[in-house]
Amino acid sequence: MHPGAPLLVLSADDVERLFTLDRAIASQREAFTALGLGSAVLPPRLLVPGGSGTVAFCYAARLSPGGAAVSKFGSVHPGNAALGLPTVNALVTVLSAETGQPVAVMDGTSVTTIRTSAASAVAASALARRGSRALAVLGSGVQARAHASALARLLDLTDVRIWSPDRGHREALARLLTTTGRDLAARATESAQDAVAGADLVACCTTSCTPVLEVGWLAEGATVISVGSFSPDRSEVPVALVRQAAAVVVDDVATALEDAGPIVAATAADPGFAARLIPLGTVVAGRGQARRSDSDLVFYNSVGLGVQDAAAALAIVAAARAEGRCG
Repeated sequence: MHPGAPLLVLSADDVERLFTLDRAIASQREAFTALGLGSAVLPPRLLVPGGSGTVAFCYAARLSPGGAAVSKFGSVHPGNAALGLPTVNALVTVLSAETGQPVAVMDGTSVTTIRTSAASAVAASALARRGSRALAVLGSGVQARAHASALARLLDLTDVRIWSPDRGHREALARLLTTTGRDLAARATESAQDAVAGADLVACCTTSCTPVLEVGWLAEGATVISVGSFSPDRSEVPVALVRQAAAVVVDDVATALEDAGPIVAATAADPGFAARLIPLGTVVAGRGQARRSDSDLVFYNSVGLGVQDAAAALAIVAAARAEGRCG
């Protein structure tokens, strides 16, 4: 950071240009490594429920005790999808580690989209069985598209299946990925079961409050990632998956116990279940293990953490400064 420098203001276009997928993946490795090593400062997030299933949220974190403070304030409005608007909107601010002065303000919606999918790619590279080739994506929105691209960057995918309730949306995403997704051979399926059958990796990218898959559909050794179960009332995967998985991995144990719908439900039924949760940071940092066999069913629930935004925002600011941007 540069004390006294003019405030850097970055639009969504700026963020999308500066925060390349490779930078995003590197930033999320840094975030989860810091968590795994215990150096990150991660206060509890704040959730403010609203009407019609909406919720506002506030994250704040530092990558290290002496690092820059970063906060994100935003909201989730599921009804926006029908209006052609993002369901998640947010603003990110960065404060100087040296002076505490604001040094950057940026569009947080694009930060969230990119860092969420990049974090899932980091998780998949650590959790998926070797040789994973087939990916099922449940959902056809912004996160679904971002996840297909990010997961393809780190895994050698040859078969991508897309399902969502809207035929037009799922077919449009499959066409888009096939033409611009590095030969992903994406295809739309008639049902979620068709998409999931035989898939090595399943990415659930919905805003559904009820499960969009069944455990019986999953192939032996599959890895399931959920990014839509981010509050206690949202469970896009069934509790049976959480109970039956050989390894249940979360971005942060304390946060998952409060906010991840399937984890909350499983713990309510069996308080001892909490002891089974594995923080992703310990796996990424090499201090823990999740998958022990190629036949293991592995589940990863991502709620989203402030430290992810901190790592992302700092990477974006560094890229902007490297271009000579100073306000």
